[in-house]
Amino acid sequence: MPINYVPRRSKYNMSVQEYSIKSNGVAVMDGNTESKPTQETLSDSTNLRTHSTLIPNGDATRAELSAASASETQETPPTSETEALTKSARSPELEGATKALPSEEPKAVALSTANVVTTLAPADQLWSTIRDKGVMLRMEGSGPASETPITIHQAFLGTLEKYGDHPALASKKDGMWVTLTWRQYYEQCRAAAKSFLKLGLERYHGVGILGFNSPEWFISDVGCIFAGGLATGIYTTNSPEACQYVAANCEANILVVENQKQLDKILQVKDHLPHLKAIVQYKGELQQKTPFLYTWEEFMKLGEDVPEEQLNAVIDSLRANECCTLIYTSGTTGKPKGVMLSHDNLTWTSRTAVNMVDICPGEEVVVSYLPLSHVAAQLFDIWMCLSYAVTTYFAEPDALKGSLGNTLKEARPTCFLGVPRVWEKMQEKMKAVGAKASPLRRRVAAWAKSIGLQYNYSVMNRENLVPWGFMLANNLVFKKVRAALGLDRCKYCFTGAAPITKETLEFFMSLNIPVLELYGMSESSGPHSVSHNNEYRITSCGKVMPGCMTKLENPDKDGSGEICFWGRHVFMGYLNSPEKTAEALDEDGWLHSGDLGRHDQHGFLYITGRIKELIITAGGENIPPVPIEDALKAEVPIISNTMLIGDKLKFLSMLLTLKCVIDDNGEPTDKLSPEVLDFCQQHGVTATNVSEIIAIKEPAIYKAIQEGLERVNARATSNAQKIQKWVILERDFSISGGELGPTMKLRRPIVVKMYQEKINEMYAVEKEN
Repeated sequence: MPINYVPRRSKYNMSVQEYSIKSNGVAVMDGNTESKPTQETLSDSTNLRTHSTLIPNGDATRAELSAASASETQETPPTSETEALTKSARSPELEGATKALPSEEPKAVALSTANVVTTLAPADQLWSTIRDKGVMLRMEGSGPASETPITIHQAFLGTLEKYGDHPALASKKDGMWVTLTWRQYYEQCRAAAKSFLKLGLERYHGVGILGFNSPEWFISDVGCIFAGGLATGIYTTNSPEACQYVAANCEANILVVENQKQLDKILQVKDHLPHLKAIVQYKGELQQKTPFLYTWEEFMKLGEDVPEEQLNAVIDSLRANECCTLIYTSGTTGKPKGVMLSHDNLTWTSRTAVNMVDICPGEEVVVSYLPLSHVAAQLFDIWMCLSYAVTTYFAEPDALKGSLGNTLKEARPTCFLGVPRVWEKMQEKMKAVGAKASPLRRRVAAWAKSIGLQYNYSVMNRENLVPWGFMLANNLVFKKVRAALGLDRCKYCFTGAAPITKETLEFFMSLNIPVLELYGMSESSGPHSVSHNNEYRITSCGKVMPGCMTKLENPDKDGSGEICFWGRHVFMGYLNSPEKTAEALDEDGWLHSGDLGRHDQHGFLYITGRIKELIITAGGENIPPVPIEDALKAEVPIISNTMLIGDKLKFLSMLLTLKCVIDDNGEPTDKLSPEVLDFCQQHGVTATNVSEIIAIKEPAIYKAIQEGLERVNARATSNAQKIQKWVILERDFSISGGELGPTMKLRRPIVVKMYQEKINEMYAVEKEN
């Protein structure tokens, strides 16, 4: 029997243990970087003659590595995943070979010691902007970055073999939770893949998914990847024109939409999508019958006559260093860019990030509600869960309008990711409830929160001092708050995708709910640095993931420089955009984030600003806006949103909004929030609407804001950083209004355009002079 023969094991003819790595498409980091690696590179190993890739570790140039790769590619054609079998690099024969080699041999390391076999596509560069071209992987000789690259399908098989009968996806049908096991989930992904093939999905073409989180979203995404396509999420808030741009850019053959509302957008632009072959609607009845339009039930049956062998052949041809997913940027500063993520980007990053925290495979629960077209939700909800058999509960489409709390109480997640605005909304709601409590209850709550804050700072600083009364506070307050929020089982509460204020972090710390910051971007497959319960600092984004590196470029006197990333999480490139890719990735393969940051003495990363957001005044002073904005919100709690103005102008000014009631559609109303009404009552103000406050420039409100602003100005490091003018806007910022992106991140250029007239008024007198 030849060594590379694999006997049939199942109808799928695949097993996680049947993959080996070939030497195409691998890169190692040069040894002369100024950055600090997260683990030492194994430099004293000898050249093992194995089936694993050998990478010279030291003076080899990338050109030499590429040449070696190309040479081996010619000698040994890539074999199918199901046709390869290799011995472990830890075998006795190899151990013996190691010792037998003389010490003066060139130093090298085996990339993997796992008994796993895989094949990589030929590649000679770290980046690609072409949909069907693979990239070299930033692998290392030891540690997490040396792990064998695997595809999405291989990762799924690993979970399937161990946790096939565990619950994978849970969604509400007619008010009842309906669950799919991992085996059922996998079968449905295969069925969807066959249907995509039947509909004519071409290799490396997109499947656009436009709708709220659901099992169908996940199945469409994974099924598309199984079928060799590029899974592409489209924001539900996109206009028809924005949908058309993304669908055309990814050359989508099929679009999967949630309902009639999203379908109507596509029908408006269908004639401008030359690659489109079919549309699938996964919820609601079709209001029209056309040959290219399918219900979800019809779609899932389409591929029943596609042979399993045909799908297996496609799955066999998938390569870990090729693109499988596109994440489109929000397009705040121009057209959205298609971030190309490989199988390895997703599988390696999800495994590595989760390994930093104490996750128990097959036992964890998360709630999916953030936009899956955004990298944070996709990595957390789909790929982390797939790698560790985590059960995903789907929230209702109106989650961010109020129903999320109900889902949390029913699902009781063990891990929860919330963007800052979600945590802020929880905080506001709890404050409003607290304001109505009896004086005794308020005093008890204040006492408990002071103990909670003291305790959690002690834990954070590794002092682990339990203050007197903590157990009582825990029983009287903390446990009840966690239960009321649905977070009573939650071991990890994360935040990311936008800056969060210290005030909000301390509020939850005081309730014994530490909220841990993550940092990364679409171009880093999501996370780059991670905080966890055993290692975090308030306002820090944690420490860099193992196997990755951070470099701070052009640091200032305070040590703050542009944050640059290196690691297997770094994206392939922007689809069809070599110029934009060259702007993001330098010639050595470092990803330039555009964010400014610094490290403390313990290696914790702090974000200090964003280069593109920096305000450069007419006097030439560089001012990061976020610290000033957050400071004013902390001083004046009735303020909802702030935005600093002053780029190329003589002084700083501020746009402000007041906290208001949000209606059932998530729209900000004119009605003041309970917190602001409480403030008004305390100061003898009878106004109940934002418009009333603005109309008469309500003295008590305006005085409170001015006094808070003066306290912020008193701490300014220079006169140029003092706010001289401000204006309250009639309407709070929102996603639908355009001021906030899908993850509620402030879209500064758009806000400037929207409120240019207000801005001009603040600077009018200055310009006249």
